[in-house]
Amino acid sequence: MFASSTPGESPPPPPRACFGRGELIDKIVDLAENSKPIALIGAGGIGKTSIALKVLHHDRIKRRFGDDRRFIRCDQFPSSHTHLLSRLSKAIGAGVENPEGLTSLRPFLSSKKMLIVLDNAESILDPEGASASEIYDIVEELSHFDNICLCVTSRISTVPPTCETLDIPTLSIAAARDAFHCIYKNVERSDLLDKILDQLDFHPLSITLLATVAHQNKWNTDRLAKEWEGQRTRMLQTMHNRSLSATIELSLSSPMFQELGPDARELLGIVAFFPQGVDENNLDWLFPTISNGTNVFDKFCVLSLTYRNASFITMLAPLRDHLCPKDPLSSPLLRMTKEQYFTRMSVTIDPNKPGFQESRWITSEDVNVEHLLDVFTTIDANSDSTWHACTNFIRHLTWHKRRLTILGPKIEGLPDAHRSKPNILFRLSYLFYSVGNDMECRRVLTHALALWRERGNDREVARILRFLSEANWQIGLHKEGIKQVEEALQIFKQLGDVVGEAECLVVLAVLLDSTKQLDAAEEAASHAINLFKNGNQHQVCISRRVLGHIYRSKGETEKAIHHYKAALEIAYSFDWFDELFWSHLELAELFVVKSRFDDAQAHIGRARSHVADNKFYLAHITVVQAALWCEQHKLEEARSEALQAADVFEKLGAASNLQSCRELIRWIEGEIDKRQW
Repeated sequence: MFASSTPGESPPPPPRACFGRGELIDKIVDLAENSKPIALIGAGGIGKTSIALKVLHHDRIKRRFGDDRRFIRCDQFPSSHTHLLSRLSKAIGAGVENPEGLTSLRPFLSSKKMLIVLDNAESILDPEGASASEIYDIVEELSHFDNICLCVTSRISTVPPTCETLDIPTLSIAAARDAFHCIYKNVERSDLLDKILDQLDFHPLSITLLATVAHQNKWNTDRLAKEWEGQRTRMLQTMHNRSLSATIELSLSSPMFQELGPDARELLGIVAFFPQGVDENNLDWLFPTISNGTNVFDKFCVLSLTYRNASFITMLAPLRDHLCPKDPLSSPLLRMTKEQYFTRMSVTIDPNKPGFQESRWITSEDVNVEHLLDVFTTIDANSDSTWHACTNFIRHLTWHKRRLTILGPKIEGLPDAHRSKPNILFRLSYLFYSVGNDMECRRVLTHALALWRERGNDREVARILRFLSEANWQIGLHKEGIKQVEEALQIFKQLGDVVGEAECLVVLAVLLDSTKQLDAAEEAASHAINLFKNGNQHQVCISRRVLGHIYRSKGETEKAIHHYKAALEIAYSFDWFDELFWSHLELAELFVVKSRFDDAQAHIGRARSHVADNKFYLAHITVVQAALWCEQHKLEEARSEALQAADVFEKLGAASNLQSCRELIRWIEGEIDKRQW
């Protein structure tokens, strides 16, 4: 019946190496042996073709399909159903000239076990392409043959639903190293090289191109790192038709991408610009002029140009390097996005007012905003709006994220005459304070104080003095702190600023408590509560906590518990995670001292529930847990907890916390030594 058939085409040889894909290849081989249709989906250069060829030449596949293993490059013929059918007939050796449909090929296709790979199938499966519907029907019918294993490799995910779809991941770090050194063997393995591979997101084609450049130029690791920092994407344009840009531009020339309209490329550039990509929950306010934003970003994912990571739409680093706007000011959409972020950060952050919880959006977008500000404070350094946004960003971090920022050196590098400098220095200092780095806080506040004194702004001088006194309290400079807060108190009284006066009284109470002037401390804290009563509930909450401290110092445990619980009641009514954390932790400390271990452990757990991923707060919890283990004579557990906390405090520069933690560690180790003797 098939006397006129031809032998068909042998597949291309397999790649010499395919690192880190063993488990994936085994899974595909298992599927293929059972004639299950397969779709390998992923970005250009991710290694889909290499994996398919490795499968085609696998010993088990050879035993299963013999010589009937076919490989069809779909990007080598025009996108039409007639060209696909002709190419299919020739590849499998059916001997049918110019078939008009699958009807004439079905007898041959049904006659034997066969593995058919449709490589780069995005060129024919693009829904916006020519003959899209007819081609899709052909591919779908091929996937239904029981005796045929159809394997599709594609950048787009519009494949028949019968296919077992496998999203091809990037390489592991070990496989990335092996892939690099397979090409360039004469360079040592190092952390520096690992860092570069990580910056490539372990993307196989990018690693191959980079290793080729290094090999051709015989660079050592240091030279490679230097060239990489200076050139990046240009280094990956080394081989004709295999350069990274050619691979990416192929996706951008597809009918589906072109159908997305004139804004699509610029939107991709914005995804590329931001380290986290774009939060798809925020598309409406980020891009108010883009009416079909959700559809556009969905199509980016279908095209494997982007992928979803939690709620963010992001992309692989090599694509990001290629697509990121070289001049951010030249992108109207990026400038609009910048203004949208700046506007969103301009809201007042006040725990006593509505909208406080909504401002916590910064906890998920802080990396993007920080990068945006880092870029625009460099290229538009004289923009008041940019520095104002920078001030607002640090304010958001201080309230909601509590981590240091890469913007610090830029802020301190501003000329002292810059009108934003003293205010942004103050915000920076408070960020240092919020992570326990009191020495840096004090240094920056001292600079800000000098600038405000020079400018003659009494209100700002008083505000800085109040915060400087807090920093000095943390460092142990209590007399200096009392002097500063008393000066601030007098200024606020002269200005008639009752809130400022009350805030100073709270700080004064803390300092007086630290110097054992307990009655005066109690009087100051109580007076502050009376001044706050009709307004600032957040400060009332803090004042209650301070009174709890004072009564602890006085040995009046029940009064201390009463005030801590009063602080908790206020904090829960407003859902202030910060005050909830400290109130629970301080109660835990009190119960540890009073040997009420179950109560202490319960409050440690509640404090932890309000801490999220804040390392500074987690370290404080760890210290209290260590103290609890000490009281329960679990010294090894206590030492382990205290060592963890000390490591965090050291990294954050929280000197006073680190010193206290080390003293606890020395005590624990002394007790362990006594036991051993």
